Amino acid sequence: MAIDVVTFGCRLNTYESEVMRREAEAAGLGALKDGAVIFNTCAVTAEAVRQAKQSIRKARRENPNARIIVSGCAAQTDPEAFAQMAEVDLVLGNEEKLKAHNYRALPDFGVNDTEKVRVNDIMSVRETASHMVDAIEGRARAFVQVQNGCDHRCTFCIIPYGRGNSRSVPMGAVVEQIKRLTGNGYAEIVLSGVDMTSYGADLPGAPRLGKLVKTILRQAPDVRRLRLSSIDSIEADDDLLEAIATEKRLMPHLHLSLQAGDDMILKRMKRRHLRDDSIRFCEKVREIRPEIVFGADIIAGFPTETEEMFENSLRIVAECGLTHLHVFPFSPREGTPAARMPQVAGQAIKERAARLRAAGEAAYRHHLQVLVGTRQSILIERDGLGRTEGFTLAAIKGGAPGSIVAAEITGQDGARLIASPVAQIAA
Repeated sequence: MAIDVVTFGCRLNTYESEVMRREAEAAGLGALKDGAVIFNTCAVTAEAVRQAKQSIRKARRENPNARIIVSGCAAQTDPEAFAQMAEVDLVLGNEEKLKAHNYRALPDFGVNDTEKVRVNDIMSVRETASHMVDAIEGRARAFVQVQNGCDHRCTFCIIPYGRGNSRSVPMGAVVEQIKRLTGNGYAEIVLSGVDMTSYGADLPGAPRLGKLVKTILRQAPDVRRLRLSSIDSIEADDDLLEAIATEKRLMPHLHLSLQAGDDMILKRMKRRHLRDDSIRFCEKVREIRPEIVFGADIIAGFPTETEEMFENSLRIVAECGLTHLHVFPFSPREGTPAARMPQVAGQAIKERAARLRAAGEAAYRHHLQVLVGTRQSILIERDGLGRTEGFTLAAIKGGAPGSIVAAEITGQDGARLIASPVAQIAA
């Protein structure tokens, strides 16, 4: 049995899982008779932590003699909870998981009680290393880490305590990594980070995200498609907006960290924007890039949220023209200020999340219908499925995974576009 890496959560975790696989191999875990299962966990919600623990227990039942190692944000923020699980052999922090020597223990890879937890103070980490990967296993697109950590302290969020303070990868290292991946055949690159729009504040000259994007597109001409993961619109700089308006290789899809559409709730979340800021940003970007598609994260049932406050969040789906909606029922994370605020009843949270999802689904179906009859460029992810430049799922016949195909949109089934290939654009 080889090394199996189980990834939860964000695109940054997907990238880091490839680094973890390589470092674990270098440490010799691949030579173990019964193999190893490594969990790269997420701490965004209590449900994410619960699912990770459930998967760990299942892995032990199915692989009774394998080495089970747990890392990621949930392991960083609460290492003892995983160390106390009989199924777990080793717990690594978010910094430790990226270095081969932390996977090594005794000659037989056993650990004693004092060695079981290897988690340092993430707040003491000052740099983000530019870990190079050649491929992202099982993926048609490649993720590249440009930033890690967060300097903001939103009242609901545990992630800064899992990732540490904001730190950036130098532009030269980012470009080198992207050239390496495009050289290995990846047509689409996704820039990832915890708080990407804070990129560069810790680097000499404090370059912004927009300068990074322009530099990548200028110095890495083989990049066919460059995509951004989640951004904080209030921090979008002028260079980024100019790139969105003029660079066709920068995909017309932005996922926004909105979280709410009510000003009082946004203030209690300690966000840095108000609802009108989000609406104006979407209007401005749509003016300069009419084909832009917006996604967003919205939390349902944040503490103290009244029905009127929730209605403001519900309306912002239409007011911002959101298409890809990620709805999170509020989940209190121990140690955060929001966990100490007056909580909304569980049933109300569930109902509000359902209403938000319904609004998102209706907006998505409308988006699908609007695209019928158009021509789209589709990146093939696997046999029969791909994504448009606006990140809309499409059913399409033909085309090898990783290739880009021009296609006519002949219909939609409520969940995806129905596409008919016209020609292959790039291998």
